[in-house]
Amino acid sequence: MKAVIQRAKQASVAVNDEIIGEIDFGFVVLLGITHGDTIDDAAYLVNKIINLRIFEDDHQKMNVPLKDVGGSILSISQFTLYGDTRKGRRPNFMNAAKPSEASKLYHQFNELIQQEGIQVETGKFGEMMDVQFTNSGPVTLIIDSKDK
Repeated sequence: MKAVIQRAKQASVAVNDEIIGEIDFGFVVLLGITHGDTIDDAAYLVNKIINLRIFEDDHQKMNVPLKDVGGSILSISQFTLYGDTRKGRRPNFMNAAKPSEASKLYHQFNELIQQEGIQVETGKFGEMMDVQFTNSGPVTLIIDSKDK
């Protein structure tokens, strides 16, 4: 399971020009799920994400986690994180989990965030979405559960 975490001043996601999720401050998390990922991978990523010390303290040092600044998460499923571009010019998405598997884990991932007391807004799994946000910093990190 891979997550791209982007610190955001604000963010929203729309489907068919209708905003279905938005946050004022926190993270945009793009989540990719591959074959063999489990709830343990989701729990690992949630723990990492909510405890990443990438907000500034009083001395302007990145030293404070999301859960301590009262931030929210805009969670977006993104199978393209498992796109393979090594051959040719068209990405191969065979490493992305099947939608039925990925959807279940995506929803479990979001539930785990909520269980930690953090507001999570979501896109709509499998839909074409328009995501807008202001990346603060910019700060962008990639976490792979296979690296634990």
